[in-house]
Amino acid sequence: MGDGRTALAFDLGAGSGRAFVGRLSEKEDGSKRLDVTEVHRFPNEAVQVGAHLHWDILRLLREMKKGIRSAWQQGYAPTTFGIDTWGVDFGLLDASGELIGNPYHYRDPQTEGLIEEVNARVGEERLFRESGLQFMPFNTIYQLYAMAKAASPKLEIARTLLLTPDLLAYMLTGVRSCEYTMATTTALYDPVRKEWNKPLMELLGIPSGMFLRPVRPGEIIGPLTAEVAEELRVPAMQAVAVGTHDTESAIAAVPAHGGPFAYLVCGTWSLLGTELAEPILAPEARKLEFSNEGGVGDTVQLLKNIMGLWILQECKREWEERGEELGFAELAAMAEQAEPFRSLIYPDDPRFFGPGSMLARIRTFCEETGQPVPREAGEFARCILESLALRYRQALEQMERLTGREYEGLHMVAGGIQNKLLCRFTARAIGRPVWAGPVEASVIGNLLVQFIATGECRDLDEARRLVGVSFPVESYPADETAGWPEAYERYLGYERAVVGG
Repeated sequence: MGDGRTALAFDLGAGSGRAFVGRLSEKEDGSKRLDVTEVHRFPNEAVQVGAHLHWDILRLLREMKKGIRSAWQQGYAPTTFGIDTWGVDFGLLDASGELIGNPYHYRDPQTEGLIEEVNARVGEERLFRESGLQFMPFNTIYQLYAMAKAASPKLEIARTLLLTPDLLAYMLTGVRSCEYTMATTTALYDPVRKEWNKPLMELLGIPSGMFLRPVRPGEIIGPLTAEVAEELRVPAMQAVAVGTHDTESAIAAVPAHGGPFAYLVCGTWSLLGTELAEPILAPEARKLEFSNEGGVGDTVQLLKNIMGLWILQECKREWEERGEELGFAELAAMAEQAEPFRSLIYPDDPRFFGPGSMLARIRTFCEETGQPVPREAGEFARCILESLALRYRQALEQMERLTGREYEGLHMVAGGIQNKLLCRFTARAIGRPVWAGPVEASVIGNLLVQFIATGECRDLDEARRLVGVSFPVESYPADETAGWPEAYERYLGYERAVVGG
């Protein structure tokens, strides 16, 4: 039998997946504490097949089964499990419930140029008003439109669309479900009417009968199938619909309460935002490229997608291919010794989105904007980290214009905060304190929703207070800001040079 104070969280990112056990314990004063332990880790690698890039979904399923087995073999007895992943991607099931092909990767080139085409057919104002989302090439709407435009036979035989975490949960439980926070990443879910936008689907030739009614974070999906439980020799644990979009799980773990706060979920992608009760769908929000995503606890997350540490990760990969083994800590140390503000980039320039030679793209950007070209790894790393910090300032100030609020500082969470130089740069760039922690935000938020579902936590506010007493938060003051205001003005000039306006 399971232990009601023990839960299992799967957190799947674009490069790796992890399984963590979370256990609640009581301190001497009667208060609760949450401890998390990693029980399994595995790579998540895209697979190129012909012209397309796919996820290896069956390998992910196999590794998740290993994670369940490992948790029990290590002596834990979780009652529930939850899955959070990246957004937008999906699998299609036929009438018999079989998966139709391997799901596409969000960096697959099939959606190139489709933002403009869809906007021309629908109208930018209508699309933003009825989706609330920043126009990003990987959004589900563009993936499905690409398939419809190509007359894909997959759409003809598909009966159910399951977003990635829902697909994996289905493979383990046999229950088809659609979790709300993930549904809001598709651009096909109306944030005002709070239902699927079937008229929009019909306009774009997307079959509307594939979409299930969304369930809210905290709802029980169902137990492991008898076959899976027997295969793994574990009890029939219950799957919980957590904030299955990893961003929303991470936001649920921000240790803030008592008023409006600004956050930055920092990793391969950077998501800077704030928590609201209602979406902001004004034209200015569209022009500033903000999204309104559904959050845990009936919240709306007003946020901006920023390219993030993907740029540095790709540079690191390129160096490794050349035989230069440089760890992230070593790169940060080299960046700290490099000349400040020598070269800056606009991180959200589309050239930095796809895989390929990131070093060459940075060099080209600097050449086009009349800047010194980075030479050594430390100069590249400093260029990237300073540029990200300046982009964060820009996004924070834009968000304050939209909300009419001023935020006293910025809560940074997730794996990117292990780059302490980036945290320091961010505090200096925004001229306000940064509070960094926890690192495993998506895992913790995933677990918290499970404990809310089982009654161990009363609500999201209590869960966030639990984070504050269970995990360290490091403060970075806004010291040594000399040079940052001038660098910001330069950065804005480079952005205008490549974006226009």
